[in-house]
Amino acid sequence: MLEDLPCYLTIAFVLTTFVAVGMVVLLINTATKPMGRVSARGIIFAIALFLILQALISFLGIYKNYPDSIPPKIILLAVFPALFVLILIFNTRKGKLFIDSLSMQMLTYIHVIRIPVELVLYGLYINGAIPELMTFNGRNMDILAGITAPLVGFFGISKGKMGKVSLLVWNFICLGLLFNIVINAVLSAPSPFQQFGFDQPNVAILNFPFSWLPAFIVPLVLFAHLATIRRLINPR
Repeated sequence: MLEDLPCYLTIAFVLTTFVAVGMVVLLINTATKPMGRVSARGIIFAIALFLILQALISFLGIYKNYPDSIPPKIILLAVFPALFVLILIFNTRKGKLFIDSLSMQMLTYIHVIRIPVELVLYGLYINGAIPELMTFNGRNMDILAGITAPLVGFFGISKGKMGKVSLLVWNFICLGLLFNIVINAVLSAPSPFQQFGFDQPNVAILNFPFSWLPAFIVPLVLFAHLATIRRLINPR
């Protein structure tokens, strides 16, 4: 864990992650074709196990003790497994059926989680754990996706005020905001690829509980966008 970091930031991010897990539960429960109890419990169990594993790896200092490894350990052990799961979901029959049963409104509400994430990132910047460019004071405007998500979900989808094109545009813009912060986060973390933030590097994601951000929350947000885009392009 990061030394001299206010405990409220750690608690806030742990709670944010738990809320994100709760959103996954709601997403499953609001599917048009409810999954079997065994399958639903299996998904939640797998997520919980992965989060525990990431916490253990972070506590052992594996991410921060090997800054010169290629690829960086956090990408190899946290990001790649999450992306592999996403690839499986979008390229298997059961995965596609699962995606097509999900509520687009709930998929949109998931992006509200980006608001507390951005507030925590700002707190981490104030305490020297990430560079300013990763906050809304810098290059990160990802909080706009979180702020607009409830409006898009309620008025745009539930009330039908937004058409397919406008929903696609919103999702692609917010996807661009996500890619922007991910790229800046990677290039400002201590590694052979670092390009930014040398005076105040992105060390937070190498420590518990903030390693859950690239391992779980970012992939969840990415999944929500890609699943919604698939639903809009393939309305069947």
